[in-house]
Amino acid sequence: MMIRTADQLANPWGQHVMALDDVTDRLERITAALTEASVPYALVGGQAVAMWVATKDPAAVRTTKDVDILIRREDLPRARAAALEVDMDYCEVIGVGMFLDRNDPNPRHAVHLVWAGEKARPNYDFPSPTIDQRQTLAPNTQVVSLAGLVLMKLLSNRDQDRVHLRDMIEVDLIGRHMIEDLPDELASRLDSLLTESGR
Repeated sequence: MMIRTADQLANPWGQHVMALDDVTDRLERITAALTEASVPYALVGGQAVAMWVATKDPAAVRTTKDVDILIRREDLPRARAAALEVDMDYCEVIGVGMFLDRNDPNPRHAVHLVWAGEKARPNYDFPSPTIDQRQTLAPNTQVVSLAGLVLMKLLSNRDQDRVHLRDMIEVDLIGRHMIEDLPDELASRLDSLLTESGR
């Protein structure tokens, strides 16, 4: 657990920095634990967007408090054992699997799990990427492929997902060449975002 100074605790910017440090700490602990246990995983969600955007323009990276990890459901027992080694306990909240930090057992601050090759929500038309759809973008850090990430963001289609897609469009990670590989409805969503961005 990190020791906080009085200055950090007394001002909003200090609290913001602390929150970012906590997210980074959780991310590094769980990815190191999964790597050590040889459990295949990939970062997804906002952290994956940040990693991909950083490959083009580190200054354009948007901070995010979420840590979302793609794993295979059959690897959950080994992943749980790995998480225990770094003081994280598995639980489910409203059907969502997550690792809770014993020092901060708040579901909003948990490492959330997404099952590889399965629909993230029953109403989605397509499943999440498989665990093979990943690559290394930083030392010892596996991230979902760009195509897989775009698919997931288009499927979710929340405000924050569209913001993430716009971020990737702005640094030229996403272009019109990606439309042809998407199902019609998702292709239409991406086309609208690209048009809006003047691409």
